[in-house]
Amino acid sequence: MSATKKGSFMVATMPSASRLSPWRHLPNAISMLRVVLVAPICWLLLLRNWPSALSLVAVAGVSDGVDGFLARHYGWQSQLGGLLDAVADKLLLVCCFVILAWLGEAPVWLALIVCGRDLVIASGALLWLLLIGRIDPHPSLVSKACTLMQIVYLLTVLLALMHWPAPASGLFAWLVALLCIASGLDYVVRWSRRAWRERRRA
Repeated sequence: MSATKKGSFMVATMPSASRLSPWRHLPNAISMLRVVLVAPICWLLLLRNWPSALSLVAVAGVSDGVDGFLARHYGWQSQLGGLLDAVADKLLLVCCFVILAWLGEAPVWLALIVCGRDLVIASGALLWLLLIGRIDPHPSLVSKACTLMQIVYLLTVLLALMHWPAPASGLFAWLVALLCIASGLDYVVRWSRRAWRERRRA
């Protein structure tokens, strides 16, 4: 077998081997960890224990990048993993924004935009399941940027509450708002087109 064929053989067989790895469920476990972290983070925010809340939000933010990297790099993607990742992100971020707004530490209008975007996405996903069937989430680049900016905003707010040097959270608030609106519109357009194609094909 030539080197080229060997290389092709290796490329073809590596994903299958990786899917049989005992570590293939690690990304899902990390996503579940983020879900578990939601309750203690919310409790710490309500207690105004900013240092501990900051630590756990940072852990959740890092884990979001780690599970995505592992799933893509080793071919461990799955429908369950995609759903768990999306649910973990939305649950964590919505709860944090709502609590900080309720405590008066984040703008109420920003929390409403964040919640509104996720409500649109959740409603669209439910309609897809009811009218079409199985859903396979594929977050767009703008959606990933929106999630990242929300995490950055939360970190800057918590740093400011601890009187640590931090970038102006006001600028990040507007960036979060713009990305939420952009990603929400992008979601509606992309999935409406996919739904139209699926219905026509059916």
